[in-house]
Amino acid sequence: MNPHVFREYDIRGHAERDFGDGFVRALGLSLGTFFTKRGLRRIGVGRDCRLSSPRLHEALCAGLIETGMQLVDIGVGPTPLLYFAVHELDLDGGVQITGSHNPPDENGFKMMVGKGSLYGIDIEELRTVMENESCHRAPGGTVETVDPTPAYVKKAQEDIQLGRRDIRFAIDAGNGAGGPLALETTRALGLNPVAMLCDMDGTFPVHHADPTEPETLEMLIDRVVKDKLELGFAYDGDADRVGVVDARGEVIWGDKLMIVLSRALLKEHPGATIIGEVKCSQTMYDDIEAHGGRGVLWKTGHSLIKTKMKEEKALLAGEMSGHIFFADRYYGFDDAIYATLRVLEIVSRSDVPLHEMLADVRQTFATPEIRVDCDDARKFELVQQIVDHYRPTHALIDIDGARIQFEGGWALVRASNTQPVLVLRFEADTESGLESIRSEVESVLGRFRGS
Repeated sequence: MNPHVFREYDIRGHAERDFGDGFVRALGLSLGTFFTKRGLRRIGVGRDCRLSSPRLHEALCAGLIETGMQLVDIGVGPTPLLYFAVHELDLDGGVQITGSHNPPDENGFKMMVGKGSLYGIDIEELRTVMENESCHRAPGGTVETVDPTPAYVKKAQEDIQLGRRDIRFAIDAGNGAGGPLALETTRALGLNPVAMLCDMDGTFPVHHADPTEPETLEMLIDRVVKDKLELGFAYDGDADRVGVVDARGEVIWGDKLMIVLSRALLKEHPGATIIGEVKCSQTMYDDIEAHGGRGVLWKTGHSLIKTKMKEEKALLAGEMSGHIFFADRYYGFDDAIYATLRVLEIVSRSDVPLHEMLADVRQTFATPEIRVDCDDARKFELVQQIVDHYRPTHALIDIDGARIQFEGGWALVRASNTQPVLVLRFEADTESGLESIRSEVESVLGRFRGS
């Protein structure tokens, strides 16, 4: 058993090397034991389109059934469809088999207990049960097949109020699991998207499905500019992340997108609480406050954000990575397709294009997410070294990595919970300030990595 597959908010690893049939069946037994202990029995199961997902699905379900679980199999689709099914069908929990934005030979498991995320110490409990082989077994396990797609589409039709339906936009689903549902939903609303890589292909043959990587967006940007479209949307492999390109072919990163969404929300809900994470621009938090909202800076991670939303009764949350969470008119989980619809709703009811909505935002100079390869066994140690180095001399937020305040800017160094990388981001009031902050922090990090 590779201990590094047990992450903070999901289980993730190499499909063949880490997730043999025996491991996955044992995970099913452990999950079933976990649910039984809490009086939960009716569990949704979904999977993305990766080539390894059918095998993992079969082994996981075998373990769950052996513990007496009553499974509701929603088939192949995006992670948000599993979340939606758990809420809509009032299930006791759920499991999505997905590698999300990771390469095609990787896979994993995102899990729910009740309507919330299963993460942190609960994942450690699953691991302990697996290691001790202390599983509960019971008769009566069943499987029924349910397609929640019609209910999902109907929900969108009832919820989204478009001002016009002639919006010219493209969807690049990266051959991931979200393409078919995105097309069906937008077309049901009377929209006519330009479809790019919306057929599912678990080998992801054209480009990596991760909208935080600029090269992933190149094809979409080219199409938006060439066809003079108003917008472009890109999804990751399981469609819980969205990337947005404006009519100029420029990327609207997650924090800038949150400014657009939060302004629209605060018109309807003055004083609302809105959550961001440690990678988000200071301009986002300032803008939320300036428009009468309450901005909360929190940890990165879909499970952690969803839990914090419930604690704070927040109506909206978002991450730089494109996870956007709506509790306003929705269930509070991250859904790239629903986020697409909310952006389209705003644009369709506005007299100005998306990029002009951001024209009055204070200009800063910032990097996108920078990912530095780093062994899983060492990445958290390096972050702690950065914290210890800067804490005596700089204001520093360490709720998730190190967000270090400099004069006229800030830097972030944090360990990814989903990949063997360190995530860096920098922002400053001037371009020279950005270069100075980045150069210093990368130099310090380089010394620690070499030690």
